[in-house]
Amino acid sequence: MQQLSAQDASFVYLETPHTPMHIGSVGIYDPSTAPGGFVRFKDILQFIESRLSGARSFRQRLVRVPFDLDHPYWIEDPEFDIEFHVRHIALPKPGDWRQLCIQVARLHARPMDLTKPLWEFTIVEGLDNVEGLPPGCFALVSKVHHAAIDGMSGVEMSAAVHDLDASMTPPDRQDDWRPENMPAVADLLARSYVNNLVQPMRVVETIGRSLPGLAKLGTQAVKGDVSVRNARPAPKTRFNTKVSGHRVFDAVPFKLADIRAIKDHVPGATVNDVVLAIVGGGLRTYLKDKGELPKDAMTAMAPISVRGEGEKAALGNLVSAMVVGLGTHIEDPIERLRFVHDEAMNSKAMTNAVGAKNLADYSQLMPSALAGLAARLYTRVGAANAHAPVFNCVVTNVPGSRVPLYFAGAEMVAMYGTGPVFDGMGLINPVYSYGDTLAISFTCDRAMMPDPEAYAAALRATFEAMKAAAVKPTSAPPVEGNDNKPADKARARRSKQGA
Repeated sequence: MQQLSAQDASFVYLETPHTPMHIGSVGIYDPSTAPGGFVRFKDILQFIESRLSGARSFRQRLVRVPFDLDHPYWIEDPEFDIEFHVRHIALPKPGDWRQLCIQVARLHARPMDLTKPLWEFTIVEGLDNVEGLPPGCFALVSKVHHAAIDGMSGVEMSAAVHDLDASMTPPDRQDDWRPENMPAVADLLARSYVNNLVQPMRVVETIGRSLPGLAKLGTQAVKGDVSVRNARPAPKTRFNTKVSGHRVFDAVPFKLADIRAIKDHVPGATVNDVVLAIVGGGLRTYLKDKGELPKDAMTAMAPISVRGEGEKAALGNLVSAMVVGLGTHIEDPIERLRFVHDEAMNSKAMTNAVGAKNLADYSQLMPSALAGLAARLYTRVGAANAHAPVFNCVVTNVPGSRVPLYFAGAEMVAMYGTGPVFDGMGLINPVYSYGDTLAISFTCDRAMMPDPEAYAAALRATFEAMKAAAVKPTSAPPVEGNDNKPADKARARRSKQGA
């Protein structure tokens, strides 16, 4: 048995029928590369079964402590059945992109069975009329509960079911998996008693580790090296209320070379900065067309992995986060990119001062029963409608393979992401890179975004405007201190520190 961390357990507590807390992906494959030029569902089942030893998440299930007196545990599922987790459907003709997006949204909206290992694969056939894809492709729509993996540990799960060629060579590792018996209630209660006794010591230890960082942050704020402007609430938008049980999905691919060319136009900018600026421009266009663009800049939460080298395959979540302004109040695309870059630099400096690992450890301080009760009450009373949001959306970047990958002999030709939304945060933008392509996907509450094609079009238009502006030679404007940008002195210091 292995106990979930407080951060992992929080995703279990946040789970409601309207807020399923799983993440996932949409991989699209060309079966013409497989032996015989086709892939049967039977072949896929056998292929996945042969790779189960590649990731622990495949065969571990949750065991919750009575009354949530302590965080749940993982055990090796004594009733594991692969056919429960791998399903098979087909799109009706013509099998186009819109039909696939609707089907992905429907699958993503359905909560998972928390008494089983927390993953599902759905094979979707019939992709015969998707622009840019060869006829006969199929999709693998994956769902994995956020309690089991974060974006980085999900890469390990993906690697388990993908090869670097079409040969489908069986893995050389031995599968020594053994199921466990369900633990007794008395054993769970005894463990919770001991864990709650040592909780005060964990609180003292975590606070003690963070005090030097907080002092450093205060000193830097006084000197003007960092700004605490991002600590204020984000503007209220349609995406920051109570969510329904319905979802929409879409994705927009871009050439990675074009993204890099745009970033080179602003000294020090990164690919992530460009992605955030594209999202900011897309939201600006989408909300402006509806007459709902807020005066202040919208913000995004960007997860930060705090995995060490020895924790790459660790189960669960090892993440902190930073909040970055998206420049939705700025029309000029390059000016918006500069603003986002400054915001990201400032947020990284704040996170580095305190320590991303320390920030993640603060999730361990709340007692499990209180955490579960708070999450349930927040949803039931609709508290998201009554307060200003901490951030407006999520933008999470998951680096993918630069070389072709194969699933059951079929070559992957595209990869997109899905993510959870919840009360107060109804829009998430997973960013996946694969080969020479970077795709901005999005999952949103359908009541908040009934027209996902309009937001997808806004992302495309923003990218084209940034690409066109990056071609024109421009001189960087003076960076004078104001409400939205740090002073020259702060920018220079952060640049020197490599923040």
